[in-house]
Amino acid sequence: MPGSAIVPARSRCDAVGDSVAKIFLDPVNRSWGGDGCEMMSRSSNVPSGPVIPDEWHGLGWGGPFVCLALLLFMAMAPLCQAHRASDGFVKMAIDGAAARGQWDLALADLDFAVGLDENSDGAITWGELKARERLVKAYAITHLELLADGKPYELRVEDVAVSRLEDATYAALKIAADFSAPPDRLKICYRTFVDLDPLHRGFVTVEIRGQSATAVFSGMSPCHEFDLSSMGPWQQAWTFFKDGVWHIWTGYDHVLFLVALLLPSVVTRRPDGGWEGVAVFRQALWEVVKVVTAFTIAHSITLGLGVMGWARFPSRWVESTIAASVVIAACNNLKPLFRERGWLVAFGFGLVHGFGFAGVMAEMELDRESVLSALLSFNLGVESGQLAIVSVFLPAAFSARRAWFYQKLILFGGSVLIAGVAFLWMIERACEVTLLGTQ
Repeated sequence: MPGSAIVPARSRCDAVGDSVAKIFLDPVNRSWGGDGCEMMSRSSNVPSGPVIPDEWHGLGWGGPFVCLALLLFMAMAPLCQAHRASDGFVKMAIDGAAARGQWDLALADLDFAVGLDENSDGAITWGELKARERLVKAYAITHLELLADGKPYELRVEDVAVSRLEDATYAALKIAADFSAPPDRLKICYRTFVDLDPLHRGFVTVEIRGQSATAVFSGMSPCHEFDLSSMGPWQQAWTFFKDGVWHIWTGYDHVLFLVALLLPSVVTRRPDGGWEGVAVFRQALWEVVKVVTAFTIAHSITLGLGVMGWARFPSRWVESTIAASVVIAACNNLKPLFRERGWLVAFGFGLVHGFGFAGVMAEMELDRESVLSALLSFNLGVESGQLAIVSVFLPAAFSARRAWFYQKLILFGGSVLIAGVAFLWMIERACEVTLLGTQ
């Protein structure tokens, strides 16, 4: 109906600093987090100046470093982006010299691009979408280019409808193009939303003569050429492998979860609560092997279940829980919750992260043969990207494990920073608000 909202517009936070202050500033004693780094008390019996809480005395200079980490967090907050980027889906069938298909774009993303929410009431109605239909079509045809055998062809948007994918609402654009002859090679350049969201990805599937191939487009890889005369499984496998690597490297919540688990791998906790470096590299390596293996097994299980459609959860719940897992993993470094069972944390929350990996692939509706190849290739890409992170982190962390700056600034302060950022991600995803930029 023209007056009914088909999707809420993406929320915006006009005062990031005020929102952060409401979360971290205790109005009674004016202390950050209400737990330490007190700057001033309203009680005249308490001397002015910094006061280090009792539980921080064993940290030596650790307290000031926590303050520094929080200040860095405040400064970096507007620049931080969570894992959940926007995605577009194109399915195009080639029949002779004609191409027909559908292009799904999230209404929330189109709102940023062409301003669908005309009355700024926070909801996009069908009437508002139809009123902006001409602008939507114009935006689409200027951001998706087709070249058949090296010759450019015009893309047409013949109709605009609405589709529902996962728990988001999309504009379903009916697209078409006509070539002068049946093409042997089709080059597609996908540049949608690159100026608004650098993490936006386009998943384009081309079908011809019963064969299909899928490519993943991003701001760093906007063009791909399909060889229509010899479409095979190896092309798609390589595409999904690369996307798996890119997915883990740009999935900042997955990366921070892994880093939070790896930070204490090169140290052991003393009886007094402090840290000391492990004696040999093998000890640290064994801890990392347990954590990475547990995380890999867990997310591989749920990635397969999600992509095959055997288990599915709302993405809002999955993404919120992923953010919560980062908070818990980081807090475990500050005050032990699971003691020497980091691998168990990695496995438990790895099950949730797997559903996050599966979200986009599940929407592509690949056929059974293609989905098995894509699943294996994507998972291998994720593991390769994960091992690259470990191979860089572990030697550096081991060499610095006994240094004061690693134990106090990187391990302790870094965990505070990770927990703070992830906590705001959790609020963003659970409440559907925007605090740190792109969700």
